[in-house]
Amino acid sequence: MKYLTRVLVMLSIVSGIAACGSDGSDGTSGTDGTDGTNGAGQVIGLTQKGRYSSGVFDASAAEIVAYDKANNRTYVVNANSGHIDVLDNSDLSNVTLTTSISVADDLVAAGTVANTSVVGAANSVAVNGSIMAVAVEADPKTDDGWVMFYSTADNTLLRAVQVGALPDMLTFTPDASKVVVANEGEPDEGYANDPEGSVSVIKVSDYSVVNIGFTDFNSGGTRYSELPLSKMVIDGFDATVAESLEPEYIAVAADSAKAYVSLQENNAIAVIDLATNTVEKIFGLGFKDHSIPGNELDASQKDGVNIKNWPVMGVYMPDTISIFTSNGKTYLVTANEGDSRADWLKDITDQTACEASGYFFSTDDTECVDEFSAKDYYDSDNVTLVDSNGDPYITDSAGAAVHGGFGDDDGLYRLKFSYSLTVKKNGGTAFEKLYAYGARSFSIWDAETGLLVYDSGNDFERITAQIYGEDFNNDNTANVGDDRSDNKGPEPEALAIGVVNGHTYAFIGLERMGGIMVYDVSNPYAPEYVQYVNNRDVSVSFDATNFEEAGDLGPEGFAFVSAADSASGTPMLIAGNEVSGTTTFYSILTTALSQ
Repeated sequence: MKYLTRVLVMLSIVSGIAACGSDGSDGTSGTDGTDGTNGAGQVIGLTQKGRYSSGVFDASAAEIVAYDKANNRTYVVNANSGHIDVLDNSDLSNVTLTTSISVADDLVAAGTVANTSVVGAANSVAVNGSIMAVAVEADPKTDDGWVMFYSTADNTLLRAVQVGALPDMLTFTPDASKVVVANEGEPDEGYANDPEGSVSVIKVSDYSVVNIGFTDFNSGGTRYSELPLSKMVIDGFDATVAESLEPEYIAVAADSAKAYVSLQENNAIAVIDLATNTVEKIFGLGFKDHSIPGNELDASQKDGVNIKNWPVMGVYMPDTISIFTSNGKTYLVTANEGDSRADWLKDITDQTACEASGYFFSTDDTECVDEFSAKDYYDSDNVTLVDSNGDPYITDSAGAAVHGGFGDDDGLYRLKFSYSLTVKKNGGTAFEKLYAYGARSFSIWDAETGLLVYDSGNDFERITAQIYGEDFNNDNTANVGDDRSDNKGPEPEALAIGVVNGHTYAFIGLERMGGIMVYDVSNPYAPEYVQYVNNRDVSVSFDATNFEEAGDLGPEGFAFVSAADSASGTPMLIAGNEVSGTTTFYSILTTALSQ
């Protein structure tokens, strides 16, 4: 739903009564006020200026990117290789790889670990001044990982600090005094080990670390009653709250006082007080009603373009989160990707234990399931979809329920949704609403209250369908049109916020469909769509041998570079594309509009 503001203009009329006697002399002139912000309209456009290809397909060879303005370089997370690639982008027409940093080798050389076998993937990179920080997971990922600090002058290791399990993202505070780390604490397959999620705060001056956990929020804990359970998701296989909470991404307030941490699988955001290193609060994001006009979605990959209202609630579950201020107020921006625990549940073969945790057990596949569709698991009305009167939602010409009311390929038969959450919210297996992963949008939230102030509604699917027709909602490893409609659609994931000539813009990457959506969010209550840029060629049939012909695939991480920090004096957006293994550089060109 898009939230629009009404602008009330109040006119104040002051009536004066003429006084007797002569007018007094004029007073002395006051001092000039400060200049206001540039209110003139403008149009921006992204133009590709440079690109580097790792030559590696579908192996996370270019995920997160960070710009080093002092040396005009870009650091790129080459995740599965365990390297940080260092690109020289001084000449955007010829971006080159200058070196590749092996984090595992550096940990061994520093004496932090005995051998490289206990070191997993690099997950995140950030640069501030002369220091570059990297988040590195352990092998196995359920062990505690590390944050590694490097000098950007010569890429030498300064210090390695142990943090929590699976450090997935890190960022410097704006005042450069701290690094804040999201330790996801993801379980292994089959839930043999499920570490608690946590947030680490590292003091840059002495590398001291504080780990902030969530055990006080466990059932029976001192803060359990504070959880907004009706607006968030607490699940997991036989998991405590602290094990269920999985920090994903971090945004820090401009004054470096608070960090906002997306808890993706939990559909919530934790607010961290960085002065006391404590959890201030957790707020739930609630759910997006796809039955409301403006929130339509395509629910099937077998019906072409069929964007319409359905009795579906989108679970925002944001991955990337960012932050900006407008008129002195702080707002959060989220890319509402959605995520399930399917990969970790499938190896659970104990039916009783699976069902006790609220999940569906597939006796055919002998696996525990939360990512449910009627196509895969409907059998003899084990679940049904009904209207508010309890009647089947979709019927045939004779009035009989079609697949329990889910319908056929042009209905909700194929839509993947969370079984556990849908059962919980409907109070049983007769469903009036299905709770599906993600919201297929970006949203803006009041950082103080956690209330939604804007959501882009059906924009992403509608715009891409207008451009690509039935090739919209494509997957990122093959050109198969409509392929992701049943499962999170275009899947917004990457996100960056940047200010250009006084205007604040949001850049949102669509992980599956590819491309970048651009919005002017200067007025957070009424953002304006600006542009969609996508260099992908959906007509090419490709695989690992010719993927370069398809363009950029799977945008995972963005970095905005301001005009002041850019060597050219023109703002840039840098995109890491994990499936094509490419890093792409866009100049942001501006055209002023006359008032």
